[in-house]
Amino acid sequence: MAPPLTRAAVAAPAPPVRIVHMGLGAFHRAHQAWYTDRSSDAAAWGIAAFTGRSPQAAAELSAQDGLYTLIERGDDEDRAVIVPSISRALDGANMAAFRVHVSAPATAVVTLTVTEPGYHLRPDGEIDLDDPAVAADLRRLSAGPASAAPTTAPGRLLAGLEARRRGGAGPIAVVPCDNIPANGALVHRALTCLADEVDPALAHWMTENVAFVSTSVDRITPRATDADRAAAVALTGYADAAPVVAEPFTDWVLSGEFPAGRPDWESAGARIVADIAPFEQRKLWLLNGAHSLLAYLGILRGHGTVAEAVADSGCRDAVEGLWAEARRGMPAMLRAEDYCTALITRFANPRIAHHLHQIGMEGVSKLAVRIIPVARQERAAGRSARGCVVPLAAWTVLATRNRLPADAHAEAVRSAAHADDPVTALIALLDAELAADATFVDRIRRRAAELGGRQA
Repeated sequence: MAPPLTRAAVAAPAPPVRIVHMGLGAFHRAHQAWYTDRSSDAAAWGIAAFTGRSPQAAAELSAQDGLYTLIERGDDEDRAVIVPSISRALDGANMAAFRVHVSAPATAVVTLTVTEPGYHLRPDGEIDLDDPAVAADLRRLSAGPASAAPTTAPGRLLAGLEARRRGGAGPIAVVPCDNIPANGALVHRALTCLADEVDPALAHWMTENVAFVSTSVDRITPRATDADRAAAVALTGYADAAPVVAEPFTDWVLSGEFPAGRPDWESAGARIVADIAPFEQRKLWLLNGAHSLLAYLGILRGHGTVAEAVADSGCRDAVEGLWAEARRGMPAMLRAEDYCTALITRFANPRIAHHLHQIGMEGVSKLAVRIIPVARQERAAGRSARGCVVPLAAWTVLATRNRLPADAHAEAVRSAAHADDPVTALIALLDAELAADATFVDRIRRRAAELGGRQA
């Protein structure tokens, strides 16, 4: 039996906590925690990582002193590294510990990976104050922010920042790492909106002391399996209950200020830029857009993973059609065609089991930022947007057949799918302007009829 993975076993002391993370999951461990560990000053930057909806990851990692194995899965072999940057793994509901860490003078950065639904946004991208969970958090925070126990990520973060304000701990940077355009500005608006409702003095303090950094993150990270846990033992000699599997490729682009400092992430390959918008666009429209297309069209054609779907010429041709539209107007410095060529290789990796049902979750939120902007661009230029029609049509077919993966907007999707004109009603959930474009909607309707007859 392999010995358990612990700091004593591998002689890896815990770095002092200077980063707080919200949303402890596989992607954080394959990305931000990995970059921090590979930085030249890693010994000075430990992470206190808090879970989101489930405390399971905290329990598993706490038993291992925060250590875990990252398995890089290439086309023909696995490589493993033990990552020691998570100094503490904690239940996200432990607000006492969260306040302590966010308000500590040594803490300089808060990072987040909570996914789009975790921000409780309206379709226009602003926080939904009428959302029951957000409204409940507002009541808790307004009654006593110093001891409230909010349940949403924005509510918890605001409570942590309030503790920092009361403690006089000074400035801090908030760094969301979710696939949302201008994510730093989005979180800034959401927290300011909440703070205005709770205590205008907190909102004013945030203006003076909290920097919001926008990021673009890129690394395919499928869910780990029992086979991956066995692989971790074979590669390292230690039993790991919480290994992470990721592709070798990784990319991280950040834009914004860090008033209290940050790790030397550039030494690990990250890029700090003045304008992140082009990099966000490339990632969302090319990688994420193709992922959504492969998810919905691939499910209809009977596939289970990205590698299976991209090996299907019908899916591959559809991806190329989408990319031809998405690449239009992208600046030359992005090398978009080379990026797409690399993406095909990444998607085709047969040893990365990236499941289509996982990618297809939260379709309303994802399609709105991955496909809709390309379609709007194409239609505004007087073009057909035929490449964008395919993922939207496949999504509508799955919706009307009640075969969509889980979605926070599932009730609205079901209602639209049973409308007299389901295609128009479904597209209206994504974008009212495109739903009013009769020619475009008719193309989706006709393509959906074709796809509906080819279900597996």
